[in-house]
Amino acid sequence: MKREIKFRAWDKQRHHMLDVEELAYNLRGELVSIYGFGRDFSNDPDALLGEEPDLDRAVLMEYTGLHDKNGRSIYEGDIIVTHPKSKYEAPKSGVVQFGDSCPSFIYKVKDGREYDIWSSNVFRTYEVIGNIFENPELLEEEQ
Repeated sequence: MKREIKFRAWDKQRHHMLDVEELAYNLRGELVSIYGFGRDFSNDPDALLGEEPDLDRAVLMEYTGLHDKNGRSIYEGDIIVTHPKSKYEAPKSGVVQFGDSCPSFIYKVKDGREYDIWSSNVFRTYEVIGNIFENPELLEEEQ
């Protein structure tokens, strides 16, 4: 199975989500530029001439390689709700992030518990209902 590696970026200054087209690194392996569709964090038209790019204002989020029940790509930072196929499991909502204990994507619910995101839809499906930047109010709602 081919896994596509792609990113999106949240522009903290302009409060806008951008699809990332290309990441550029120097020979030391340091990120020096983020090229997005219609935006380049290293070539800011609002920056003063000669000013260094402010890559700190971009928050990169990686694509999990999965899609929700509506076909929408699931990224880090997305807020998802589960739709269990068993009557013994309650729906949960949480924030998608990269796991701390092993290299995988998980979702963390309000009480801090973490759950794996399964690529199979055998036991449950997922639905993206927003993300932590554009919809922070969803984190306040009862989960």
